[in-house]
Amino acid sequence: MHHVEHGTGTPVLAVHGWTPDHRLMTGCLEPVFQRRSGYRRIYPDLPGMGKSPAGAARGSDDLLAALSALVDDTIGDEPFLLIGESYGGYLARGLAHARPGQVAGLALLCPVGRPVPQPERDLPDHAVLRADPALLAALDPAEAEQYASMAVVQSAETLSRFRADVAPGLAVADHAALNRMLDAWPLAEDPESGPPYRKPTLIVCGRQDASTGFAEQYALLGHYPRASYAILDRAGHNLQFESPVLFEALLEEWLDRVGEAAGGGF
Repeated sequence: MHHVEHGTGTPVLAVHGWTPDHRLMTGCLEPVFQRRSGYRRIYPDLPGMGKSPAGAARGSDDLLAALSALVDDTIGDEPFLLIGESYGGYLARGLAHARPGQVAGLALLCPVGRPVPQPERDLPDHAVLRADPALLAALDPAEAEQYASMAVVQSAETLSRFRADVAPGLAVADHAALNRMLDAWPLAEDPESGPPYRKPTLIVCGRQDASTGFAEQYALLGHYPRASYAILDRAGHNLQFESPVLFEALLEEWLDRVGEAAGGGF
């Protein structure tokens, strides 16, 4: 599995969502970790996305197995922090379920709630709370449609982040392989089965997120008794750059809680 690394210290595995690649995570996390030393950040491309070939992967269980193998190869049995976005949040929950003693903290950004097709989810309608018609008019129609389909905050700043963090992965994904994997999208073992995960957790959702929503994630709280659960207004599925100040503050506070729970070891 292709991955990039930055820094040294406590491992942090950051898993992107369905279709984009590792740049989705480096774009929002590196500004935080540039201010905090002592973390080794590991950013993989999931199979079929970025530079990782799909190979024989047929669904989520295979992708979870690939992530687990990456942990074995790059981290071993050392404790690590785990961050997942959207579908990556679903896989992260599966990895925490499989390795509860090793995952020292879990952060979920716009995570999938129920692993069902988007039309079956409890979602708000797409809403634009800050429109910029002139910005959209100046774009190529295909780019304008791709960007505007998710943007809750239309601005030069969010367009720049979309171009840097999201669009490159969308352009190189193996869509044929991803469509094949949809037939086995739910994990065979429910990540929330078994004992609760009792390490510091963060769940951040966008109030206007029309992709994964915010309501279904509330049902996760019973399994994560140390979870902070935040719903950000004026933010959609790309809340990390539509509300970056609050997102980064929540992530920093989670890192503080993880360090405190480890006795100051992180």
